Amino acid sequence: MSNESLPRGPESGIAGSARGRVRLARGVSPWLAPTAAAAAVTAVLTRRSPRWALAAAPLAALTGGMLWFFRDPERALGEGRLISPADGVVQSIDPWPDGRTRVAIFMSPLNVHVNRAPADGMITSVEHVPGGFVPAFNKDSDKNERVVWHFDTALGDIEMVQIAGAVARRIVPYLFAGAKVAQGERVGLIRFGSRVDLYLPEGIRPAVTVGTRTVAGVTRLDHV
Repeated sequence: MSNESLPRGPESGIAGSARGRVRLARGVSPWLAPTAAAAAVTAVLTRRSPRWALAAAPLAALTGGMLWFFRDPERALGEGRLISPADGVVQSIDPWPDGRTRVAIFMSPLNVHVNRAPADGMITSVEHVPGGFVPAFNKDSDKNERVVWHFDTALGDIEMVQIAGAVARRIVPYLFAGAKVAQGERVGLIRFGSRVDLYLPEGIRPAVTVGTRTVAGVTRLDHV
């Protein structure tokens, strides 16, 4: 992944942030700005002709929906060696040939789309892998467009994969290789919804089960 597409400064983590405050996620302006502008223009034009309401109403609704989709609430950091990187539902828990355990979290369009670091550490790599765009609940979504992260942590190397889906066709990393990261810190965005996989190191049992609802930066993934 080229550094030209990545921001140059780290994002602040959860600690010390104002709780309960909601902001918009970074990286949404290319989608939100033109939609909001069109809604504003057509709303003004309705004063000249009521016919513009046919365009103004759906554009206003779309703008409101996007504001909801791209919300980025502050979170109180949860406890655990590994915490969930994504809001969503645990879709599968699979033992991996190398001894690790993959926890796959499905993100619907109604979930918060900002992903967070599962542990304190340093980002050793951020790799963009081209691929398809099948629905994230499809078993073949492993071959979708994705960004693979590796974190050097107290538990060793932790791998996290952001996977694009049929609608979410853009993954926006906030950080880059070499950056230090705090547990729960915002690391990137998947627009609209998709899947995030976290690979638990060998010997660590998951604290969640299939169907568990997770909250990024809060839900503990490792068993005590």
